Amino acid sequence: MLPGKGKRTYRLAMARRIVDRTGGPPERRRSRVLRKAMRPSRRSQTGLGPWLRAVPAPLPDPAPTDALARLEAPVRVAWVLLNVAGLPGYRVHDELVSLRVRDPWKVIEAAEAAPIPDATVPDPLPAALRRPVRRRPVVPIAAAAALTATLVGVLVVTENGGSLMGGSRPAAAGNLRLVAAAPGGWAQGPHRLDAWPARGELVRDRAFTTRALNAWAARGDDPQRRLRGDAQLLYAGRVDGTPVAILRHGDRVARYTEPGGALEVRTAGAEATAPLALGGGRYLLSPWDAGATVPGGGPVEVRDGVTAPVAVRTRCGRGPVLDLRGTAGHRTVGDLGGARPVVLAYRPPTHHAAASESASEPVPASHAAHLDAAGIRFWERLGCLLPQPARPVIQAMAWDFWSGRLPHDGARADWACTRLAFAGGGTTAQSTLLDERSEHATGWCDDRRPVAGTWWQAPDPHTPEQHTSAQHASAQPARWYYLAAAARGLRPHAEGPLRGAKVAGRLLVARSAEAGRRPDAPVALTARTG
Repeated sequence: MLPGKGKRTYRLAMARRIVDRTGGPPERRRSRVLRKAMRPSRRSQTGLGPWLRAVPAPLPDPAPTDALARLEAPVRVAWVLLNVAGLPGYRVHDELVSLRVRDPWKVIEAAEAAPIPDATVPDPLPAALRRPVRRRPVVPIAAAAALTATLVGVLVVTENGGSLMGGSRPAAAGNLRLVAAAPGGWAQGPHRLDAWPARGELVRDRAFTTRALNAWAARGDDPQRRLRGDAQLLYAGRVDGTPVAILRHGDRVARYTEPGGALEVRTAGAEATAPLALGGGRYLLSPWDAGATVPGGGPVEVRDGVTAPVAVRTRCGRGPVLDLRGTAGHRTVGDLGGARPVVLAYRPPTHHAAASESASEPVPASHAAHLDAAGIRFWERLGCLLPQPARPVIQAMAWDFWSGRLPHDGARADWACTRLAFAGGGTTAQSTLLDERSEHATGWCDDRRPVAGTWWQAPDPHTPEQHTSAQHASAQPARWYYLAAAARGLRPHAEGPLRGAKVAGRLLVARSAEAGRRPDAPVALTARTG
């Protein structure tokens, strides 16, 4: 990582000094080491005597370090993150952004094209050389050893989990290596997917897990996201008698089944808020989920983290599926058609807009409450109406911000603003008008202060139900109205080709200025306090 200036012994000594003097939480330590290595201070380059005396002999192979020394600092960082730490491209991108590197994707492309000789990760140094030179306790022994051994290995082992099968060498296929988190490590740190231990009766079946790894490594269907580094084993067992392995690499999850060696790879996100689907209506829960129940129903049997078969009760197979409880909070997850269940949230019509002005980000899983009976019923209907998201979703919040009766026929209706929070960041929100007969997508909505409107054709109460819509249209001109509603604490206000606009119960009703057909002119809709 260090600039290619001076003798290698001085650069190695400076590397060890940087590690020795870099503290903080483990998740931040690497970024701090990178920042100091990219832009070493003058102070870190002087007074290196104690670290020079600690440089081991013989020195590591000079070929890769010399080749790296000829690259620009950001490219060196990207190369080591990709090829030594084995991080996926999107995580390298995020690391470069945090280091204030311009054009991160171009830097990653340059790193991938860099002609660096192959280098192997060095064996651990003797215990005497693994301690920080001045016995500073802030640096993990493994990180100090890697940095002292070679500049290429600055980031080796900083994120690796425990070894598979009681300390034996992990299985490997090409550039992909199979690892597993330490069995009890999840209880000591934050709730993260990379802390999930490998579970299932086939975890120690080396032949089976290696076949699963080989199947994924050989797939080769995405040249833009080459598999390299560590693939985490999350599950290896039998699901309804079928051998199943679940592997994870970055934000993708692979499901391998035998016989036949079928492999299904889906982008699922790296968040730990929801279970993983094993197939057959079974789910692999996080290790911190103590139990599961059917939403509004009884308990679900869980063994080795795997649930008994459960099914969504809706006609479309989408909606609430499990109530989970544990240290991550009591929450409801539902199937919205993606690779993983989604944490569901619900706000009733009584929810006040002023109370949600700071709610543009997902509710942390530790604070997410399970759905009550009203929330379950609402999501059982809404789940079948939402289009399948194009990106992995980690949380979906539905705010039933208006509920009442529509004009003329008095049909009961609800207006919902649904926010989806995506894995890796970003949200979107859309509104939907649901009445007793149909549903209408009504465009974008502000999930903090929702207001929505749409053109609406009133039914003719005098037309018999058996008449078709075409017969009705030929009988008399259509009666078009503009409807708009806002959340509690707000009042809709509309400007456009409207006549006789009135607001009652937070519902705005206005006639169209063009009788007989749906207007084409836009309507400017706002929400005002009141």
